[in-house]
Amino acid sequence: MTEPTAASRLRGASGAITVSLVGYLFFVEFVSGVLQGYYVPLISDLVEYLGIRDADFNWFEAAQLLLSALVVPVLAKLGDMVGHKKILLISTVLTAGASWWLVFADSFWVFLAAWALQGFYVVWLPLEVALIFDRGRHTGVGASQTRKAAGLLVVGLEAGAIAGALGGARIFSAFNGDIALTLTIPAIAVTVAFFVILFGVPESQPVTGRRLDTIGFVLLTLALLTITSGLTFLRINGPETWWVYALMLLGIALLYPFGKWVLKHPDPAIDLRVLRQPNMWPVQLTAGLVGISILGAQAPLSTFAGTDPVNGFGLGLDAAERSYIIGAYLVAMIIGALLFPLISRKTTPRLTLIGATLIVAVGYLAFLVNNTTAVGVTLNMVVAGIGSGALVAALPAAAAAAAPLGQTGIATGLTNTTKTIGGAFASAIFAVVLVLAAGQAVTETASSLLGYLVVFAICGGAALVAAVALVFVPKLAFSDAPAEEGLQSSPTLL
Repeated sequence: MTEPTAASRLRGASGAITVSLVGYLFFVEFVSGVLQGYYVPLISDLVEYLGIRDADFNWFEAAQLLLSALVVPVLAKLGDMVGHKKILLISTVLTAGASWWLVFADSFWVFLAAWALQGFYVVWLPLEVALIFDRGRHTGVGASQTRKAAGLLVVGLEAGAIAGALGGARIFSAFNGDIALTLTIPAIAVTVAFFVILFGVPESQPVTGRRLDTIGFVLLTLALLTITSGLTFLRINGPETWWVYALMLLGIALLYPFGKWVLKHPDPAIDLRVLRQPNMWPVQLTAGLVGISILGAQAPLSTFAGTDPVNGFGLGLDAAERSYIIGAYLVAMIIGALLFPLISRKTTPRLTLIGATLIVAVGYLAFLVNNTTAVGVTLNMVVAGIGSGALVAALPAAAAAAAPLGQTGIATGLTNTTKTIGGAFASAIFAVVLVLAAGQAVTETASSLLGYLVVFAICGGAALVAAVALVFVPKLAFSDAPAEEGLQSSPTLL
């Protein structure tokens, strides 16, 4: 009998990145997108159902962002320790439980608790990218295949967001305005995702002998909790509330004992020595900087498009018309996610990352001179969306490629955490900027053109800073490395 080749052994090996693996995870990310888009057209109806004010809905978003910032590092680290699939399943169970809880929640506080707990889905993408990279580590093309797979996962994410946004209102109408019945759809979707993971996704290979740095994570949680809480209260209470600044300073100060602790720990919560390497810190910094526009700029963009032109700016678009711009942005993100691995193969991942940040910068800085027509605003958003989609797919994959063995989960998870912090920072700052600029507006609820231009300039400027940071990345970083265990051949993947 002929001895099998190295490539054929890899095709059947447990470490291979397969089409089926990516397909199952594509479905999971599609469900994640549904969760992010489904509830948006229902917000006004949910406010009425719960008997609250429109402004109170901000607490739901704030609570979910806060929870995601706190739990992602811990869950990602646990994924490295016990297996990424196990933690993916646990986070899906928690998300499904919270989604079903929302069906029966009929008061503000109960709904707030369930909504916050539903935020466990934010760890899905980092865990999936870590799992994919871990399984491709032995093939010699794990980095490039992970980029391709991550791009497809982001396509699933954005497609799910589009389907959720379009389907939420229509399902609500089909169910004759029954909120509880309408909320069962995402709960069913997450439940199905659990079984898809359980039966379709293989486990990664965790490094044995690891232990959880409990004290390090407690210190990190306290720091993140105070910083993000301060940002949230700044947005809600306004810039004149002095104690929010004290809260944020306290959070920053708590990072010092955290740093002292992890530097002397043998298996730290976050390895700062790895984090400060030239192929890692620019990636994490870029994630935080692009979070400013990806998570923080969406509300200002929506209100800008809806502002009555009587104020001297704005497009005066209604909700349906604004949805077309949002849809174009999401489609552009899909295009960017698909283009990134293709362009990386022709150039280098580093140059493609720099190019993506520059595209985001061009898209937002274009608002400074092109903001008077719906076509112009849509064009700006499409340009920014292409760059943003590439970065959403590329950053976790780049972090995984830069991470040492046993730290892929925490590395990819940190890109999500820093992005969330960047978004929370931007939401707070943008809210303050627009409130302070509101005195120049004609209508009572509008801000001013100057306020919006400052917001767009911050988004574009942050992307430029990210591009400069990525220049310090080694030229061949994130490229494929020689296969481990002496296996140089690789299977035909995806």
